[in-house]
Formats: sequence, C-alpha cells, structure tokens
Amino acid sequence: MRPVLSLLQFTTIIPLGKPQDFDLFARHSWIFPVAGYIIALLVAVPVFFIVDKILAAAVAVAGVILLSGAHHFDGLLDFGDGLMAQGDREKRTRALTDRYVGAGGIAAGIVITLLLFAGLHAAASMISALIIGEVTAKFSMAFLTAYGTPFKEGMHSYLHRFAKPYFPFLSLLLCIPLVLLPVSLFHLAVAATVMILCPVMLLVLSERFFGGVNGDVVGAANEITRALVIVALALA
Repeated sequence: MRPVLSLLQFTTIIPLGKPQDFDLFARHSWIFPVAGYIIALLVAVPVFFIVDKILAAAVAVAGVILLSGAHHFDGLLDFGDGLMAQGDREKRTRALTDRYVGAGGIAAGIVITLLLFAGLHAAASMISALIIGEVTAKFSMAFLTAYGTPFKEGMHSYLHRFAKPYFPFLSLLLCIPLVLLPVSLFHLAVAATVMILCPVMLLVLSERFFGGVNGDVVGAANEITRALVIVALALA
C-alpha cells in the first residue's frame, strides 16, 4: 500500500497524512492506472446524482482536473506552447519549459477540455466513460515514463531512471478490470487502441520537436489520452 499512497500523493490532492517516500512510487511506476480508478470513482460519486447531463459532464471535467491539482493540465498547456512555437528545436524546448503560457497552451487547453466535455456528454454511460478515460490516461503516463527518453533532468528523468521496459505491460494488466464495466468488448477494444496510439504518437512528436520527453509531455499525455478515449467511445 505504501507505493500506492506515494502514487496518490504524486497524482492527486487527496490528504493522505504523512508524505511517503517518493522512491516507493518511482520503483513501481507501472501502478499509474490505480490512481485512475481512484480518481474516477471519487469523481463519479457526485456525477451519479446529477440528472442533467450537461451539468454532470461539467462536474466530471472539473472533478478530474481539480482532484489532480491541475498538475497534468499544466503539462498540457506547456506542451501546447512547445508544439505551436515557431523555430528550431531549441526554441520549441524553451517554450515548453518556461513559466509562461502562450496562445498555443491556451488553445491546447481549450480544445482538449471541449473534447472531454463533449465526449462525456455524448457517452452512453458517463460513469463508465469516465472510469475508462481516467484509467487509460494513466496507462499513457506509465508508457511514456518507461519509453520516453528524457531531454533534461527533472521529475520525468528521475522516474524514467527506475522504470523498466516491461512496466507498461504490467500497467496494461491493471486495465483488465475495465471489462467488468457495462461496456461492450468492441468499445473496450476501441478504447485500448486509442490508449496505445496516443502515447506512441506523443512519443514520436516529442522526439521530433524536443529531442525527448519531460514531465510536461507525460502530463499532457494524461489529458490528451483521457479526452480522445472518451470521444472515441462516444463516436463508436
């Protein structure tokens, strides 16, 4: 349980008492999806009692962002700035890592939030979509933590140092309980496909534009994967 507590202290603002040793999570970063289940279930509680779907979707979006302390959302904004920056790799990396949020970051935040809201609103089962989206988003983070070569020292490089190549496969096993949800195997297959394609594409883009991955890219993967998985479920 101590690695799980360390994970939750890293990924959420849930008050869990005395801070755990971060190394406990770093050596077990494949447990990322566990945080997805817990975050989604906590957010699902108020959403379940809201009859109006528009309001329920808005509360769900606010819940997953706020419960994580907007930590990963901040990564999305920085990633958007890096992608939209004009110039060579050095200028893009500077835009990714500086403290300021530009038009690219704002655009990324708006687009992904709109897609997430629309996908939840259109989903046949908002609760199921929320759980699937959050768990697959955390798989995306585990994937990039293991395979994303760091281009600078920081939180990601520290986690990457402990990660093993087989960690994403263990994370994939933690996604198996999703079959217990009232969702067809076809929809789960769609979600799994998007769940894998998203971090792979982000890995390719990051290698090309920044020369590697940092914590902002991993955080952005969480937000992008969640939104695209939920939209794919709605479209399917």
